[in-house]
Amino acid sequence: MPVGKSKFEVLKIALKNIKFKVGLGIVIFFALFAIIGPLLVPFDNMGYYPIKVGDRVIPKPTEPALPPGSLSKVFTPNGTVEVKHYLGTDSFGRDVYAQLTYGLRSSLIVGLLAGSIATAIGLLIGFIAGYKGGLVDEILMMITNIMLVIPTMALLIIIAAYLPYRGIGIESVIIGLTAWPWTARAVRAQTLSLKRREFVDLSKLSGQSDLQIIFGEILPNMVSYVFMVFILQFSGAILAAVGLDFLGLGPTKGMSLGIMLQMAVLWNAINLGYWWWAIPPGLVIAILITGLYMINLGLEEVFNPRLRRE
Repeated sequence: MPVGKSKFEVLKIALKNIKFKVGLGIVIFFALFAIIGPLLVPFDNMGYYPIKVGDRVIPKPTEPALPPGSLSKVFTPNGTVEVKHYLGTDSFGRDVYAQLTYGLRSSLIVGLLAGSIATAIGLLIGFIAGYKGGLVDEILMMITNIMLVIPTMALLIIIAAYLPYRGIGIESVIIGLTAWPWTARAVRAQTLSLKRREFVDLSKLSGQSDLQIIFGEILPNMVSYVFMVFILQFSGAILAAVGLDFLGLGPTKGMSLGIMLQMAVLWNAINLGYWWWAIPPGLVIAILITGLYMINLGLEEVFNPRLRRE
């Protein structure tokens, strides 16, 4: 195996890259916000105030259409509780801040799961097609090309529309199973180049199996490329999930950034002047995708010295 830079050297170079640092900071901030944010408010994932009545927990709305920073009173069996709404409430009296934090968490989970599934399938097909060649390559690439010409969003809509129940797990699988083709083609091209290297020939002479060569010799020489592919799949999965949710084909229960946008548009939030309901989810999506894009640009400069500015 060719000797490259150590992990510490690559990390040191990456941390000097301003694009990588800014992008990583944005993603870490939103990840922490999605984890810690819900702990700061007493609302559920839909923005309701949960009231315990006997053995049941009843979600109760607060005062509707309150601007950011407002206070409202909730009447419970144990007395009146005053709560603060950091981002106000929507037309139904649901806390927008709670919806945003829980929705961001759902969108990040979908991006992580779907991106991982798409990356794994693309890597497996790309490695096998590129390394084996011949009839195996032709069959796998035929399947890949068929998937590439099928409109992805149309396929996602058809599949999602016929499912009686949709959770973020099912949504992740649907997106992951339709997003892998471009990864497979790109990995195949890289594998075709690497399999002609001397270290692969030496591995064959030593008696290693095809899988040992692929995952023990070829894959380690593509780690940087695989990581950048995953970042692209991660951001693409988030956007695909937002698109499905906006069309009403997302999770049947729970909240996401796409569902927030759908509800805001459906109930004319902008026309009614409720900007705090419509703008935050769109702004979070835009900044998060920008952060992931900057990470990818930074890594490209790190792994390609010709793009690096001294």
